[in-house]
Amino acid sequence: MIHKERFLTAINHEEPDRVPIDVWYTPEAERKMLKHLGEDTEKLSLYAADGGYLPHVMGHDFLITWLGPCTSYYSQDTEEYVDEWGIRWRWVDTETGNRYTEMIGHPMAVTDDLDQLTLPDFKDLSRYETSKEMIDKHGKEYGIMGGLACTLFELAWYLRGMDKVLEDMVLNKEFLHAYLDKLLTWVWDAGTVLARMGVDVIWIGDDFGTQDRLLISPDLFREFFKPRYDRLFSHLRGINPDIKFAFHTDGYNWPIMQDLIDVGVNILNPVQPKSMDPAELKEKFGKQLTFWGTIDNQETMPFGSVEDVINETRERLRTVAPGGGLILGPAHNVQPQVSIENIMAFYDTVKEYGRYPIKL
Repeated sequence: MIHKERFLTAINHEEPDRVPIDVWYTPEAERKMLKHLGEDTEKLSLYAADGGYLPHVMGHDFLITWLGPCTSYYSQDTEEYVDEWGIRWRWVDTETGNRYTEMIGHPMAVTDDLDQLTLPDFKDLSRYETSKEMIDKHGKEYGIMGGLACTLFELAWYLRGMDKVLEDMVLNKEFLHAYLDKLLTWVWDAGTVLARMGVDVIWIGDDFGTQDRLLISPDLFREFFKPRYDRLFSHLRGINPDIKFAFHTDGYNWPIMQDLIDVGVNILNPVQPKSMDPAELKEKFGKQLTFWGTIDNQETMPFGSVEDVINETRERLRTVAPGGGLILGPAHNVQPQVSIENIMAFYDTVKEYGRYPIKL
């Protein structure tokens, strides 16, 4: 099978020739892999609209064209910068030697006046030139995913601050409903353009899970977010009835799993195995959802041995891959501490043992 056939077969809950692969990297880890491969170490573009170089050379089965708030991470080299949403960012050095960007200024933190909020124009077709180029150049060979993550809940607190949005859910409900309706317009517009351009999957995401519980109650999720996702997906299915929807939420999300299925989510990402057991998810929701991720990125990938990586990858293949419905990869960005040996062990194990029928 070519990459696109493999990807589409798996997310339609059928068995392709092998399990599809996807891996994300932090900029430092991406640079490390490019250097290992003998490529230009400054050519970092995994989180740009063109999807980057590594997915092609490492045998990934779909490409992501990234747009929206998620592209503000790592977007400028200056120590502090302001993105197009008006959010102020700064670079931070961690004790482990990693460099990350974090938000330090939220433009809606001190006002409830929605007239003060001007959103970027996602009807502007010039934003999608690189996305169109990806579709035109690679859309026959690879699955194409429109990455519109940090969609609604995350964008709300990016612009306003987490404490403020959590307070709004209880004390300022009328404002929050109006605020979320306004924020919904960016992904409505971006999703409309991408659906018409022919992407196979629209990927949105809002982190609702912590390590072992939700950030908000299921009732608040159902009040503020579920109806808006439902309207968005219904609108996009009206443009392309065959389009699929992926949803990113880290951590523990058991209480809202059925809600995500109800609104039409087809693919769940990243399936963090220290928060939710992938085998249990497969048993309970495997007929409705494809699971994307599932390899432990908290311990196994950064601190485990090559044998640990091989064993966990084989375990996911044994327990989650049968019947399709699995896109295998680490459960978030590969960190700089992850050895090249562990990264390659993952890729090699999937390619050796991930062929259907699974025999482990």
